[in-house]
Amino acid sequence: MAKKIPPLRAQDKLVFLLALVPYLMDRDRVSVAETALHFGVPEQQIRDAVRLIAVSGIPGDTATYQAGDLFDIAWDDFEDNDQIVLTHLVAIDDTPRFSAREASALIAGLQYLSSLPEHADRAAIATLTSKLSRGASAQPTAVAVESNALDETLALIRESVAAGTQIEFDYRNSRGESERRRIDPLRVESVDADWYVRGWCHSREDVRTFRMDRISHPAMTTEAITHTAGDVNLPETLFDTSAEDIEVTVEVARSAIGLLGDYVPEDAILVPADDRVRTVVRVPHFHGLKRLIAGLPGVVTVVAPDEARHAVACWAQAGADLYAEPRQAL
Repeated sequence: MAKKIPPLRAQDKLVFLLALVPYLMDRDRVSVAETALHFGVPEQQIRDAVRLIAVSGIPGDTATYQAGDLFDIAWDDFEDNDQIVLTHLVAIDDTPRFSAREASALIAGLQYLSSLPEHADRAAIATLTSKLSRGASAQPTAVAVESNALDETLALIRESVAAGTQIEFDYRNSRGESERRRIDPLRVESVDADWYVRGWCHSREDVRTFRMDRISHPAMTTEAITHTAGDVNLPETLFDTSAEDIEVTVEVARSAIGLLGDYVPEDAILVPADDRVRTVVRVPHFHGLKRLIAGLPGVVTVVAPDEARHAVACWAQAGADLYAEPRQAL
């Protein structure tokens, strides 16, 4: 004999309705059976709750219920097909919403996450994207994030990490020199828009960090890795200092000091200089310094040594010369 389920108390019924309404709002169409399975209640209880929702609302200025003051559903679908479709919402529509521009920016970010291997084909991202599209104050602009070669490299390296196999690739260092490397990939990280892989380099017999946009012709091997993250000293910071690093004195805007990140040693002294701060950064070579300064135009000024100032000035002048109009032959 089936166990009889006691009727819900008024308080329990209210709690159930407060959970049911957002659930139905998040779905354009859902069956009674699916809804009952989700909440773990009999299908008839769902039907009774939907009928109650359809006569619920907020009275207007006249203190009486008018046609637009109540929830409404697609009755034909409900009665004939056991499908629930909310066709009119009240009260909840008055809550603050994202603008179309805000929703578009968030959707673009979600699409970028979907392009990364660890987030690809995630149902949660697709559901959230749909909610943003429906819940914005206006229709968001259609956006798309294009994949590129870096995404393929990232996917291959993550696959190698998951499989526990070595990977090899051609790597062009900051001096423009290219060399074939084979590594045990240990960790993949990002700093702003740049992606890096850290691993045990079999050529250098030490841990090295590689920028992925400088990697070409990557290939997984069948060789198992010989080092894991637990076997080696893998620092928390992405960039390690070395005794061979060059110390360069710079002046940086106070609000931008954090943008220098790991380039500033932990024991560096910050000296106020008018509206700026003077400190030191450590770089492996002047070529790396050029890239750092180029990424912070007008924010960082090289003070010393003279060799560093000269290297940055010559590099900047060489770039400016590329924009100069060619002289007309006399």
